[in-house]
Amino acid sequence: MTDAGARVRELNLYRQYFDLVAAGSKTIEVRVRYPHLADLAAGDTIRFRVKGTDETCEVEVTRVTEYRGFEDLLDGEGPANVNPTANREQQLANIRAIYPPEKEALGALAIEIRLPRLGF
Repeated sequence: MTDAGARVRELNLYRQYFDLVAAGSKTIEVRVRYPHLADLAAGDTIRFRVKGTDETCEVEVTRVTEYRGFEDLLDGEGPANVNPTANREQQLANIRAIYPPEKEALGALAIEIRLPRLGF
């Protein structure tokens, strides 16, 4: 089997979320279903960059699930997987502060991620 179809995507993250991803405690990344993410799939790599810096962390996409909105996403994925440091209501407020209603109307993506395995 080949990884010929796998791609590397570069996405910005705020420091607080980047640190959770780099520690391996954030396993679900939330994004709006923008056209440039519509074909994101398991096996792809995401290179997260701390917004405004050159600091990066690469993760493997293991699953992408689409939801109608952020409430459905948090209920389906579990808030602790999205942000283990905040409760559901805080997370919903934080996500909606980043993505206004017209963006949420595009649909929400739950991107399951994991840090790359070391060694073979």
